[in-house]
Amino acid sequence: MLQTTKRPDSPVSIIGAGIAGAWHALLFAQAGHPVTLHERGDADMTDATSHWAGGMLAPYCEAEVSEPIISRLGLRSLDIWRRELPDTPFNGSLVVAHPRERNDFERFARMTEGHRRLDAAGLAELEPSLEGRFRDALFFPTEGHVEPRRVLPKLHERIRAAGGTIKFESDVAAAELAKLDPEGIVIDCRGLSARNEQPELRGVKGEMILIETAEVQLARPVRLIHPRWPLYVIPREDNLFMLGATSIEAEDTGVSVRSALELLGAAYAVHPAFGEARIVEFGSGLRPAFPDNLPRIGIRDGTISVNGLYRHGFLIAPVLAELTLSFVERGQIDNEVMQCA
Repeated sequence: MLQTTKRPDSPVSIIGAGIAGAWHALLFAQAGHPVTLHERGDADMTDATSHWAGGMLAPYCEAEVSEPIISRLGLRSLDIWRRELPDTPFNGSLVVAHPRERNDFERFARMTEGHRRLDAAGLAELEPSLEGRFRDALFFPTEGHVEPRRVLPKLHERIRAAGGTIKFESDVAAAELAKLDPEGIVIDCRGLSARNEQPELRGVKGEMILIETAEVQLARPVRLIHPRWPLYVIPREDNLFMLGATSIEAEDTGVSVRSALELLGAAYAVHPAFGEARIVEFGSGLRPAFPDNLPRIGIRDGTISVNGLYRHGFLIAPVLAELTLSFVERGQIDNEVMQCA
C-alpha cells in the first residue's frame, strides 16, 4: 500500500490530461509538489472523453438518477470550481416537460432538492426565448455549467502557472514511472485505457450534437424530461448549443440514427427555431464506469488510480483530486470512495 504521507516536495506523475488528471495536477502543483502530467494524445485532446462531455455542474439534478454520494461530492466540487475558476457560469439550470411527461416531471421534483418552481411568467422572465413554451419549470439556481473544450485548456494553463509540466504525446505506464522514481507518487487517471489493470471498467457511450443558431438565446442548460433518458440543451459561446446526452451500454463511437432523431427532436421540442439551426458536429465519447457507476480512488502497489467517473466527470473531478491530495499529505480516507490494498 502507498505510504499515507509524503514529503511536501514529493514529485507527482499523473497519467491522463482529461478532466480528472487536470484537476489532480492543478491541486498537487498548488500544494507545492513537482508535477508532471502525461497525456498520450496531442494538445487538442480530441480523443479524450472530456472532449465530448456536456460540462454540467448539476449535483441537485443528478440526484434524480444517482446515488447520494454523487450529490455530496458534487456540492463540494462546486465550491472548488468557484474558488479556482471564478468566471465559471453559475446561472443555474432548468428542468421542463411537456404535458405528456407530467408524471415524470413531478417525480423529478420529488426526487431532487435545491430548486424552486417557476410558473410560465417566471420562466419567461428568466429565459425570454422560452416564453409560452412550457406552463412551468424547476429552477436550480446554484448549479452551473462549463464548456469542456474551453475550460480544459484553462486548467492546463493554470497547471503550468503553478509550476507543473505537461507532456503531450507521452504514452507511459504507471509501473514504469514508479520504477523511475520510487520516492514519487504516481496517479493513474487514464479512464478506459486503464482496463488492462482494472478489468471491471466498461465504456458507456454518450452521444452529442452541436448546432448553431442565433434565433434562440439561453443563459443556462435546459433539461427536457424524456421517457428514456434526460435530454438537455446547453448553451455555448458563438450561438452554439450542445444537445446531449444519451447513455448507452455500447462501446462504439458512432451516433445512431435513433439517437440523432431523439436529440434533434428534443431541441425542437424546447423551441421550434432549433429546427432551422445548422448542424455543426455529431460525436460521442465513452465514459469509464464501474459496475455500480460510482467513482473509485484505489491505492495499491505505490500507485493511486482515479477512475469510474461515469457521466459525472466535470462535476466530481475537483473533489476527487482534493480527496487524493488529502490522503497523500495527511492520510485522510474517504471510505465511500477510496479502496486500499
